[in-house]
Amino acid sequence: MHGLGMFNRLAGIRGQIAVLVVALVCVFVGVVMLNGLFWPEAVEPEAAPDPRVFRTGKEPISPLPLMPVEDHRKVALGQRLFHDTRLSVDGTVSCASCHNLAAGGVDRLVRSRGVRGQEGVINAPTVFNSSLNFRLFWDGRASDLEAQIDGPVQNPVEMGNTWPRVVQTLAADRWYQAEFKAVYAQGVSVANVKDALAAFERTLVTPNAPFDRYLRGDTKALLPEQVEGYRLFKDIGCASCHQGVNVGGNMYQRLGIMEDYFASRPNRSAVDFGRFNITGREEDRFFFRVPPLRNVALTPPYLHNGAAATLEDAIRVMARYQLGTELTEWEVERLRGFLQSLTGEYQGTPLQ
Repeated sequence: MHGLGMFNRLAGIRGQIAVLVVALVCVFVGVVMLNGLFWPEAVEPEAAPDPRVFRTGKEPISPLPLMPVEDHRKVALGQRLFHDTRLSVDGTVSCASCHNLAAGGVDRLVRSRGVRGQEGVINAPTVFNSSLNFRLFWDGRASDLEAQIDGPVQNPVEMGNTWPRVVQTLAADRWYQAEFKAVYAQGVSVANVKDALAAFERTLVTPNAPFDRYLRGDTKALLPEQVEGYRLFKDIGCASCHQGVNVGGNMYQRLGIMEDYFASRPNRSAVDFGRFNITGREEDRFFFRVPPLRNVALTPPYLHNGAAATLEDAIRVMARYQLGTELTEWEVERLRGFLQSLTGEYQGTPLQ
């Protein structure tokens, strides 16, 4: 009996220990769960952010970065080339002819004029902030600025030239000959002409718009009606395509999502097919690179065909065909006010 009592006492102690262990395990698991709930697990730190780019959290638009660092000699050379009409076959058209820096980086024509007064087939997009677009041209056929330069120089309607002729012309100029040699060991060449032009065009950024200052915390940078316009811009869905640092220019989209934009336009031309002309895929028909909206108030007319004469016209067209809604005059005015707040500065001077 004595041995049996001892056994029972030992069994009771072991049971108490087991209960204690289970209780401790439950407490430990509870602490771990609470820790995961209220203090999320630490993650590896991200790479150091680019100090030139402001992060805006949940906002769909980011402020423009500061001026990129470029070789000032290349920039000066590229600026000279950008304004030199000798890049065209008849010496009448320069890059600046269609991309006037004093007019928002465009010529404000429905379609630009090229050599021998020929009319182009599409509305010229702005050159300002073009380095921030994911692709160049309305149909996105160029991957970067250097590739884009091939288009206008060799297009028979725009500059109508050839690269061998361009190089020959520039190499015969003593100033160009000396400047290219000072910057590039190979002197004047196709690659170096493109590189210099692209270096200059990368400096064509327009930061410090009122909206940029608003995003950075200056609540007085916008008028109350412009703030209302921005809220409306987000609420009705404009920001689904027009977002990011350039307020667009970072995706393709179909023109006529909610309603066939081209149904009432019997005089369609090949440029109306957009990406289809590049890929040949039916699903790309009527798709275009979403136009960036930076400085948009300065760049009428609008759309790839220049069919929207005013900013208000463009707002109504986009609302109808892309969003499936008819806007009130109050809404159009508020959206116009917001879009005007996207006009920035070039080299410290406000664009007009």
